[in-house]
Amino acid sequence: VAAAAAAAWWVSCPRSLCLRLSDHRLFGDCCPPASLSFFQTPRRIPYDEAVGQEFRPAKVGDSFGPTWETCWFKVELSIPQAWAGQEVHFVWESDGEGMVWRDGQPVQGLTKEGEKTSYILTSSLKESEPHSLTLYVELACNGLFGAGKGSMIAPPDPDRRFTLSKAELVIFNRDVYELLVDLEILLDMAQLLGEENQRSFQALYTANQMVNMCDVTDPSTFPAARDLAAAIFSQRNGKSQHTIHAVGHCHIDSAWLWPYEETIRKCARSWVTVVRLMERNPELTFACSQAQQFEWVRTWYPGLYAQIQEFVAKEQFIPVGGTWVEMDGNLPSGESMVRQFLQGQLFFQEQFGRICSEFWLPDTFGYSAQLPQLMRGCGIRRFLTQKLSWNLVNTFPILKTVKNNKDKGCVNHSALLFGFGDGGGGPTQKMLDRMKRMSDTDGLPRVQISTPDRLFSVLEKESSQLCTWVGELFLELHNGTYTTQAQIKKGNRECERILHDVEVLSTLAVARGSAFQYPASQLQRLWRLLLLNQFHDVLPGSCIQLVVEDALQYYTEIRRVGARLQEEAVQSLCRELLQPKAGSTESTLVLNTLPWERTEVISRTGLPGHDGAPDLASGGGLREVRLSPSYWNRAPQTSLGSSHCTPFSTAFLLFFLHCCFSVPLCSRESVPDGCYANQFALFDDVPLYWDAWDVMDYHLETRKPVTMLLKPLEITLAGGLRGSASFSLQIGKSSTLTQEIILDATCPYLRFLTQVEWKEAHKFLKVEFPVQVRSTNATYEIQFGHLQRPTHWNTSWDWARFEVWAHKWLDLSEHGFGVALLNDCKYGASAHGNILSLSLLRAPKSPDATADIAHHQFTYAVMPHLGSFQDAGVIQCAYNMNFPLHAVPASSAQCPAWSAFSVSSPAVVLETVKQASPRGRTVVVRLYEAHGSTVVAWLQTSLPVKEAMLCDLLERPAAQGSLPLEQRGMRLSFTPFRVLSILLVLRQ
Repeated sequence: VAAAAAAAWWVSCPRSLCLRLSDHRLFGDCCPPASLSFFQTPRRIPYDEAVGQEFRPAKVGDSFGPTWETCWFKVELSIPQAWAGQEVHFVWESDGEGMVWRDGQPVQGLTKEGEKTSYILTSSLKESEPHSLTLYVELACNGLFGAGKGSMIAPPDPDRRFTLSKAELVIFNRDVYELLVDLEILLDMAQLLGEENQRSFQALYTANQMVNMCDVTDPSTFPAARDLAAAIFSQRNGKSQHTIHAVGHCHIDSAWLWPYEETIRKCARSWVTVVRLMERNPELTFACSQAQQFEWVRTWYPGLYAQIQEFVAKEQFIPVGGTWVEMDGNLPSGESMVRQFLQGQLFFQEQFGRICSEFWLPDTFGYSAQLPQLMRGCGIRRFLTQKLSWNLVNTFPILKTVKNNKDKGCVNHSALLFGFGDGGGGPTQKMLDRMKRMSDTDGLPRVQISTPDRLFSVLEKESSQLCTWVGELFLELHNGTYTTQAQIKKGNRECERILHDVEVLSTLAVARGSAFQYPASQLQRLWRLLLLNQFHDVLPGSCIQLVVEDALQYYTEIRRVGARLQEEAVQSLCRELLQPKAGSTESTLVLNTLPWERTEVISRTGLPGHDGAPDLASGGGLREVRLSPSYWNRAPQTSLGSSHCTPFSTAFLLFFLHCCFSVPLCSRESVPDGCYANQFALFDDVPLYWDAWDVMDYHLETRKPVTMLLKPLEITLAGGLRGSASFSLQIGKSSTLTQEIILDATCPYLRFLTQVEWKEAHKFLKVEFPVQVRSTNATYEIQFGHLQRPTHWNTSWDWARFEVWAHKWLDLSEHGFGVALLNDCKYGASAHGNILSLSLLRAPKSPDATADIAHHQFTYAVMPHLGSFQDAGVIQCAYNMNFPLHAVPASSAQCPAWSAFSVSSPAVVLETVKQASPRGRTVVVRLYEAHGSTVVAWLQTSLPVKEAMLCDLLERPAAQGSLPLEQRGMRLSFTPFRVLSILLVLRQ
């Protein structure tokens, strides 16, 4: 007891000395500004506009606001002559984030939460230096983590005030600072190394000796005290000690608890501070990801960007990641992920002369199994993350700290990314000074300022000893992000389709008519907007309301411009393909942007003056459809191009609507006796903390079937080629759901067009399909393929997947039979036992109190099938539902059926057709194997191709990648889920 009391006393005495030094001796003389004035604006305005405003007096102690306002301060300083030879700082402490401007350029970020509250005016004041100067401070009325009311992730407090607590010139006592750093490290060693470690007590006794030797009122006692600390720090490690590769970093969420516009300023505040640190510490390295953020700084802060470029050339400021933003790892489509790399790597190549070799995604909510292939296709073989250490159930085998290193004995190197992050901030001088002392000190791991390349190069030499993980890196947390903010997820899916179709149609228009100009710059702008919204706190929905508004506005812009670009491409195609004809028979052109033939019922929507049109569309091309009076008499509502079609009877329709799904040829029921398909269920949804992020397993215990009928089932279309019925339900206390169930002739799935007025709080709405299928695994579509997840909870790894993600479909099959669920904008799903479940809507209240409280419209479908989902065409049907046909009215012209592309194997999906970068008459075609098989497929095209070659995802020709142009087309070899990209050089 006596020994423990003595140890506690020894620790408390050095702590007390640290407090006395920092409180009374770190700063010497001080003086206020000669003048302090300000003006306030609701806008984020540039410097040139700000300095021209009318400023009025301000003083320390004043408060400013409300939240998201901006205050500009004019600070006139006069340094006393008596301070000659001293280190002089301008100290600024406020609740908001600040930026110091000097001579028209940003020079220092000031954020109290990020331990940056001073700007160094001079390290030793000389007579030749100006003693009077004017600074401007741009103050954002938000903190490092926004302005949450009551907690960090709560919705922002719109009325928060931000107080200026200090603004003054001070003399900085460097000798006191250095002594403080010594003492703090020794105290940390004493506490953290543990009583069983000899070095712990050596550090403690040394700190105690320093206390005895040091007189805080007499700086002449400091050097001897510092010598004691230096003796400890100079005792070196043995050769076996672990090495930590330290890299400066500041993770800046491109939007989260603050809007996009504030992120632009966060980047400038953080990066200008890093530049100042590099000027004083030439050994500092700083890894920085997200091409979008570089582009923001390049646009808004060109002077700062020029300085960054200089440090990039010196290999201190290191671009990493290779993507446009640090995107979500689950929800973007495969093509979107390719574009993240393509846009990012092209930017880094153009701006810095090189692409990135590391994929940098430290903070996203899971990682697709397709990422390794996509990374390799973009010149990347290295990957860094830390988010899997958040796993709620199973500890993931990953490097985190020396203590928790799961590869002890196999590798002796790990990474340390140091600096304030999420809201920006980055490294501090104190962090660097601590690392200098700990670079090689007995009892501590070696710490060396390094680079990502050096770290990975060392690890690659030891890679044979490392573990291998196969499949997705599933984060056992934040699975509510598959559903939260449904409107953002719908916008993402729709805009992915729009850009796909615009690219296909524009490429075909270029190929068919030399006068048409491919809208490359406009498409790049739209893609970059879409990619920005795929940031890992935007697409997942874990952001404040201001960000949601920004995101929805960007989707509106993509829809608006995309519709115009699509119309221009279609008009050009029509001019090239239509041929004059006699007579006045009305016709409709149907454009199919998918690579297979489709037979579908076309609604009258979008066909002025018509009730419907029959359609048999060619793959990747056009087909003319003519309407005749006799046809209208046969199918007055909707039509389809098949002479063998029998209109539905009411009884047949009701048979389907009662969910007794019978598969043709075998008459097998899909739903077990006593069960109901399309069953809505409401769950309580109260996570432990991360409201918008998490769905906890205990929500499953609160299931309540939705059974309150507001409007009974009634037939809305009977007979003809489309049958439908509708009904309405009461959900919870104040929400309603209306659904139209639609069955089209020859369509293998039953669609559920759903509209919800959602007004719930902390509720979770799902729709369930119990099916008469038994299988231990369900299959879910992911980017460029699919994977299986268990339908049981045998192990903790299985149970942790109680809520998972999928793209356009999921399927549960046994041999010879299965049932698939398709959707047009949903991602959350589960398959437990024999119940397929689609997650529809959530209602979290943090960080957006209005999350999902809106009108929602979406469609899902159920598809019973014989055989495997591959043989039944589930993949193609899901594409069809997500990529509707384009019907274009035409008259006095005729158009022969024309197909641009076809693929011989149903296992291979032609995903993308676009113009290559840079511009020219070169087309990129991207295909992937979708069935999980090894297959040879022939790609045929009617485009005037003179040369074909394989390329990588950055559209660089592959070595020995030339493809012979044979009569059957181009021969392509696929292994399971392989993605192939081809360059097609067109004749002039």
